[in-house]
Order: sequence, then C-alpha cells, then structure tokens
Amino acid sequence: MNNTRVYKMAFASVYPHYIQKAEKKGRTKAEVDEIIVWLTGYDQQALQHHLDQKTNIETFFTQAPQINPNASKITGVICGYRVEEIEDKLMQQIRYTDKLIDELAKGKAMEKILRK
Repeated sequence: MNNTRVYKMAFASVYPHYIQKAEKKGRTKAEVDEIIVWLTGYDQQALQHHLDQKTNIETFFTQAPQINPNASKITGVICGYRVEEIEDKLMQQIRYTDKLIDELAKGKAMEKILRK
C-alpha cells in the first residue's frame, strides 16, 4: 500500500477534523490537544508551531520527541485495520491518533484513552 500521499499531507489539514469530530460529541479542543501531546511528546507550543508551519504528517511524527511508550496498549479497529497489526510504524502512529480521537468522540474517559 502506497501511503506517500497521506504522509505528505499537512498535519494542520487533518487536525481540524479531529477537533470537529470531538466537539460534535461534546468534547473539547483541549482534550484533542491533550491526546496528541500524550501520544507524540510535543508540548502545546511545539504542537502549535507544527500547525502554524503546516508540517507534513510524516515530519510531524518522525520529529516527535517521544511516542508514548504506552501507545502499544492502543488496540482495536480503525478504518478496517487492527491498529496493533499495522506493520508500517508511521501509518500505525497515524492510526493510533485516529483511534484515540475516535475513543474521545465515543465518550471514553480521558484516563482510559491515555492508557493510565
């Protein structure tokens, strides 16, 4: 599967969709940011910098300070794929983000989403 097109998309172009999905279900932008910060290791300022610079998805994830070690606890199906079985690490990280935002929109408690 060729994922080049996805990797070259600006993270800032996907981010509003995460917020919209969460807000439609009564969740907040702050919760979306908390999830992204937890997963990537970026702080709020660095996240905003990448959004402002329209950093592509590949760079956003490859430059992440540290993918959370508990990310491996993220399991389940997103877009027809089991996230724990995705072999391409970059695509897996993208799908982790999708899965966490999905859990947020479904009303799951932040404590459970962040695998605490």
